[in-house]
Amino acid sequence: MSRGYKYADLIGLAGFVKKALTLRRLAVWGALAVFLAAIVWSAFLLALGLGLNQTAQRGAATLGLTIAGIKGTLGRYRTLPQLIADNKDVRAILTSQNPSSISTQVNRELKRLNDIVGASDTYVLNNSGLTVAASNFDTDTSFVGKNFSYRPYFQDAIGGKLGKYFAIGTTSKKRGYYFASAVKVDGKTVGVVTVKIAIDKMESAWQSRDHEIVVTDENGIIFMSSNPRWLFQSIKPLSPAVLKQLQKTRKYNGADLKELVLKRSVRTTPLFEILTMQSAHQSAEYVVQSTPMSEQAWNVQIFSSTSPARTQAYIIAATVLFVLLSILLAGAFFIQRRQRLLERMQAQQQAQLELEKQVQLRTFDLNQANISLKDEIKERKATENKLRQTQADLVQAGKLAALGQMSAALSHELNQPLGAIKSYADNAGAYLQRGREKEAGENVSRISTLVDRMASISKNLRNFARKPNEEISVIPVAQIVNDAVEILERKLSDAKTEIQIQLPEHELWAKGGQVRLQQVIVNLISNGIDAMEDSQNAKIEITAHQNDDVITIDVRDYGQGISPEHAAKIFDPFFSTKGVGKGLGLGLSISYNIIKDFGGQLSTYAHRDGGTVFSIQLEAGNPLEQQAVQ
Repeated sequence: MSRGYKYADLIGLAGFVKKALTLRRLAVWGALAVFLAAIVWSAFLLALGLGLNQTAQRGAATLGLTIAGIKGTLGRYRTLPQLIADNKDVRAILTSQNPSSISTQVNRELKRLNDIVGASDTYVLNNSGLTVAASNFDTDTSFVGKNFSYRPYFQDAIGGKLGKYFAIGTTSKKRGYYFASAVKVDGKTVGVVTVKIAIDKMESAWQSRDHEIVVTDENGIIFMSSNPRWLFQSIKPLSPAVLKQLQKTRKYNGADLKELVLKRSVRTTPLFEILTMQSAHQSAEYVVQSTPMSEQAWNVQIFSSTSPARTQAYIIAATVLFVLLSILLAGAFFIQRRQRLLERMQAQQQAQLELEKQVQLRTFDLNQANISLKDEIKERKATENKLRQTQADLVQAGKLAALGQMSAALSHELNQPLGAIKSYADNAGAYLQRGREKEAGENVSRISTLVDRMASISKNLRNFARKPNEEISVIPVAQIVNDAVEILERKLSDAKTEIQIQLPEHELWAKGGQVRLQQVIVNLISNGIDAMEDSQNAKIEITAHQNDDVITIDVRDYGQGISPEHAAKIFDPFFSTKGVGKGLGLGLSISYNIIKDFGGQLSTYAHRDGGTVFSIQLEAGNPLEQQAVQ
């Protein structure tokens, strides 16, 4: 019996030990599972945080570009109402006793100006808010006869301020931003000029699958959005007083204003917050960043989807889990089979060494690639410097080529006065021998005039050929125009081209460089001569005038004009409509950049009576201030 009890005790002890080992093994595996879950969850949170930060950084960059684009677009139109308010026709229709007699003329002028600046609508209102002229006078949605006195932009402009306002047009039903300025005659306000800018073009540039861009007004209403479904929805509750004010000003013209269903997350940072957008069918999570535009009382926001960041975090977490499971299974397999798989373990160690070797080789290749990339960057910088130098040489080569073309004309221009000087000198000698001193003196005077003529031709040609290194100063416009015409006098004569110069009686002074501005005018006149090569009525008109602080110089030819497809790239380098061998296509590009360096603008448009007009606009200067500085 004692032996039986001892055997049973041993069996029980073995069962207990086995059970204890099983429980211990389960506890170890449970601890490992918890450890794995903690690591995977930490990896997911870390990857998600990094992904959201990257999303926020991209969103901040996109938001900055978007705001710069909005400000740039509004800035181009900000001063237009003030400029149009100085138009004599606009003043005339507001002060005339019979405005209907000039309404057609003013309407057409507004339409022409509206087409030039690319605005949506331009219109003139009298002091009571009644539209007396509009650029859309000939459309079904004409503003003529409509009263807009209820609009805040009209009220601000009448009050002497610059009117700025966003609204949906009550007539056109289109969204737009309005600039308005008072029209004053003898210090008295007689009306308002309003320019409306269409904003849908700005929205078209915002389309993206990864983010949505919205612009809200001071009440939180979305009036611009890359997602049309969000338009006229509010990101915050609208009070009855706000709704009543909006209805009074007709800002949204009866649009169905709703509130977006937003769920704000507690996961916020100083740079962004997390919002969940709820809808009837789905919900979407966004990283939201905003920047105010204080001048317009707007708030520009970018809603960047968190889906890419979450997808990336899931992938990283799954990768970490896979790696950890692989390590864990490999360890368990190693522990259980370490006695029987020693040789295979050695093979795995060898494979690991080979992997490290491959990593080192790949690292070496990557370092070599980085070195090659740095060398390539240096080469590209060197190539860029050579390109700039080549462009500068091409500019000078173009000038010297033009100088070569004028050499024959110069020879002819100098030979004529030289022959005349020889003749007058011989005659003067003969007169002196005969004692006719008066006639001899007249011949000597003619010789002096001819010498001055030759010196003027030589001076203008020398100035044209010189590389300009002058600083911007105050320069006389009439002198520069006359010198440029004198340089091309022979070419004008050979081409049988008539030139007409219309300048004010008083001298115009502009800010720029005298030699470089002369080069630009010479180039524009030469282009006009080439454009009328086959014309029977070749004529070039040069006019100049001053409007406030802007000097405008217009060079018009009577050629066939520039086609719309050519006008878009007429100032591009190496673009030319001339035949092969008749130019490098650099003249207008160089001229454009010269005027740009002066802080001015060079533009072109087709004249309504035919031909092409190149218009130079420069800032007006004061020669007395220039002398004081010197």
